[in-house]
Amino acid sequence: MSKKTSYLIGILLTIIIGTILCWWLCCNCCNAESCDHKKGDEKTVVEAPNVMEATLNPFFIMDGDYAFKSNDNFHFKDSSFRVLEPVSEELKNVVLDLQAYFDANPSKRIATIGYYTSGEKNNSAYPNLGLARANAVKNYFVSQGISSKIIDTKGELKDSMIADENKVFFGPVHYELFAVSEDDKVNEEVLKAACEALKANPLVLYFNTGQAQINLTRSQREKIANISRCVDKLGVKVLVVGHTDNTGNAANNVMLGQQRADFAKSYLIQNGILGTNIETTSKGPNEPIADNASEEGKAKNRRTVVTINETKT
Repeated sequence: MSKKTSYLIGILLTIIIGTILCWWLCCNCCNAESCDHKKGDEKTVVEAPNVMEATLNPFFIMDGDYAFKSNDNFHFKDSSFRVLEPVSEELKNVVLDLQAYFDANPSKRIATIGYYTSGEKNNSAYPNLGLARANAVKNYFVSQGISSKIIDTKGELKDSMIADENKVFFGPVHYELFAVSEDDKVNEEVLKAACEALKANPLVLYFNTGQAQINLTRSQREKIANISRCVDKLGVKVLVVGHTDNTGNAANNVMLGQQRADFAKSYLIQNGILGTNIETTSKGPNEPIADNASEEGKAKNRRTVVTINETKT
């Protein structure tokens, strides 16, 4: 083998060995960003989503030696104030025990506090969704024989609550037992005054011609909450009266007024006021509060008035 041939073979071997070492040790002899094998070895790290565990609030009430508890509770969908059915048998039995407790302890009362979060939409007629949920639970208690007169309802914001993946809140309700005190007598007098105020300044709902829609202001929601308390605590009836302007046939207007009153009644029932406590009637165009000669006057006459009746249950 000639010297020239040996020289060429040496150069070739040097190139081959250098290429192998560069590929194998590319971090030292290659740009790491451009090494194909390096890219192939890189593993993509995907972080697991931060899934928060749903809040679980069991039914629990303690009063001295008495304890009422269940692993279950009343559940609600996000932005809803209707109790999810079915109610478990365990919870039903606990509520029946609670009813027997009140029969044996007539001086005892219960506060039902409904929770809600700021991210939920309030579709109820009440000032907040928590109060609407408390009223829904109250109605279940009433259906099991517990008097509404011994149930206080409240709403409370609680943003720490977390719904599950199906947007269900598990037990957004808290309960407290307490005994009748002098403060309760004062509160009853305050409530009586609020009920009397409703007679002088009732809830008035306005409608467009031929329509029966309800859009509530904050003040109107407060009045509905007071109406509900008056019915529960004082045993009074709700009176709903439909009114119209003088457009069209008088007989038809009386029917339209009744439809509006019935619609308002249905709305109140949906929001937890029992239908047996609501009376409806229509005055049609017969009791205007403004001049029907103007559109502004007609708009004021198209109304439904919700107030407290003297009749007690």
